[in-house]
Amino acid sequence: MEVRAEVAAAPGDYLLRPMSMSPLEVEVVRGSVVESVHRVSVAVVHADGRVLAAGHPELTTFWRSAAKPFQALPLVADGAAERFGLDDRELALACASHSSEPVHLELVDGFLAKIGCTERDLACGPHPPLSAAVAAAVARGGVALTPRWSNCSGKHAGMLALARHHGWPLAGYERAGHPVQERILDEIVRWTGVPRQDIGLGVDGCAAVCFALPLTAMARAYARLAGSAEPGARRIRGAMAAHPELVAGSGRPCTALAAALPGRLIAKVGAEGVYGAAFLGAGIGVALKVEDGSGRAAGPALVHVLQQVADRMIPDLAGAGVAGVVSEHAEPPIRNTRGAVTGWLRARGTLRFYD
Repeated sequence: MEVRAEVAAAPGDYLLRPMSMSPLEVEVVRGSVVESVHRVSVAVVHADGRVLAAGHPELTTFWRSAAKPFQALPLVADGAAERFGLDDRELALACASHSSEPVHLELVDGFLAKIGCTERDLACGPHPPLSAAVAAAVARGGVALTPRWSNCSGKHAGMLALARHHGWPLAGYERAGHPVQERILDEIVRWTGVPRQDIGLGVDGCAAVCFALPLTAMARAYARLAGSAEPGARRIRGAMAAHPELVAGSGRPCTALAAALPGRLIAKVGAEGVYGAAFLGAGIGVALKVEDGSGRAAGPALVHVLQQVADRMIPDLAGAGVAGVVSEHAEPPIRNTRGAVTGWLRARGTLRFYD
């Protein structure tokens, strides 16, 4: 097995690890040793369909929650948002993997009330909040978690709104074959360009349908969302850009990136190490997958990829225009049980750009 030595941050230290064949990866460093390596696959696509840059872009995987903006599009396109008076905050929540902060829970309750539903109608199950701080507070307080606490409760409220608007049954709205899921699948086909028969279907962690696609198709959809003049696309991307605190939550990469670059960038996390992102105005979409599913590696990978794209294609964000404003996500520290920093994560490797 071939081994290489790299100079570490501290003079005189060397990092030893197996040579990886992947062009992009995230290293987990402890002391002066690379303890783990997460390989990353990436596709960068323009709205006109050109693949701009890549690193193993042919990988097919589940889009997971990074599909949420496209699952929310029918709310606007079909008139449900207008009918029920859904504002941009509620549309941002429909696209969210939220942290179950008070603002998120309050919005879920208001969203359900507007469409004449209650928490009992939500098909998603509860889980510990994605925010470590909120999860700790919930545990200390002995709070009984219910479906509204699910990070996907906004998406599910949107699906219920679509069912209400069309007069479709509420029961089973999350399952394959239900009119809600068929309508969403039509939208996934339209934005990704992948024929319906070529899209793999599965069951997401929240019980709704999820979609398996090549990374290039995911990136194409985000690029089209970024550049489309359609009212639905403008409304959805505008809501996400205007309310990044609702798309994820305090201290999380999706929120930090969009807040640091207002009106320039949206990002959306998915489970198992997936991200989708778009440079607004530039018509550039990005999709990535940490191949072993590591969520902790996905944030540094995304920042690393976005900075390379900016360096090559967006002059005013070149240099540290992306990584510099979200440095805490570019190389997040690793802490022990006493809170002391014992290492960090860092992304390595260069995208293959196509001229």
